[in-house]
Amino acid sequence: MTTRGPADDGTTGYVRFQSPHRNRRGTFTGLFGLVNNLAREGRLTAEQESFRRVNNAWYDAAYTDPSTVDPTVYDEEVNPGAAAWFKPTATHLLDRVPGYLEILAAHGVDCRLVRSADPGRVLYEDDVQIVVVPRARAEDRP
Repeated sequence: MTTRGPADDGTTGYVRFQSPHRNRRGTFTGLFGLVNNLAREGRLTAEQESFRRVNNAWYDAAYTDPSTVDPTVYDEEVNPGAAAWFKPTATHLLDRVPGYLEILAAHGVDCRLVRSADPGRVLYEDDVQIVVVPRARAEDRP
């Protein structure tokens, strides 16, 4: 487990693209999960599937999958609701996001940009991303 670095100044914050709707586990599916779900359902055109495959491979090569460093990072029992956020300085990673958003828009799948200076308890951190367990929601508190 790592600790978070210097506090963000709050003007840009960490960046996440996610569904505005909770999934059946009560979490918000992220950008890549939303597009990958469309692919699993066989809903992508050949061009969209090509984009997804090429760009997913590029992302896999461009940055570390946190679960290869800590296999429990996304374990629902250990870290419920764990989610990855881009650091605002990871512009080279954010540059490819519009293509994914275009695919979602073409299929009527909502996706929103969320920014936060403090999205949760940091489980993993590297130079381009953090993985956090989100702060407790008010409706989850006793």
